[in-house]
Amino acid sequence: MTGPARTPLAAEDVPPRRKPSNYPAPFAARMAGREKRQLGDAFGLSRFGVNLTTLAPGAQSALLHRHSRQEEFVYILAGTPTLRTDEGEFLLAPGMCIGFPAEGLAHHLVNRSEGEVHYLEIGDRDPQDAGEYPEDDLVAHFSATGWSFTRKDGTPW
Repeated sequence: MTGPARTPLAAEDVPPRRKPSNYPAPFAARMAGREKRQLGDAFGLSRFGVNLTTLAPGAQSALLHRHSRQEEFVYILAGTPTLRTDEGEFLLAPGMCIGFPAEGLAHHLVNRSEGEVHYLEIGDRDPQDAGEYPEDDLVAHFSATGWSFTRKDGTPW
């Protein structure tokens, strides 16, 4: 694809993201089995993102995290992922959805099933967003150039 699409597309025709993970090397490997198709980017959307994400069996969506300013919404299309939050675990099914306000629950999806999971994730792109990772020595900062990461003590990865 060259430039933003101006006509409707089949979501599966949007190529998967080339870089499987933005996380530093010690964490990026934990995203094995996750594939994202950046649907919003295909149309030149800049204020919010829409990803069609697939999790293979055993894969996870992200590290357990929360955002300082970004809001997220997830809609399950197929499969039965487990939603992990800092308040517990919930089995999700097709047609279910959940939203995450900024500074809300830490969360991520884990595919503990034997089949693939497909879902839409939608979030705004606040240029002052940051990510907190309660289970990992990681802090994320968003800017016009994308995500950068430090350890919790502020040293770079």
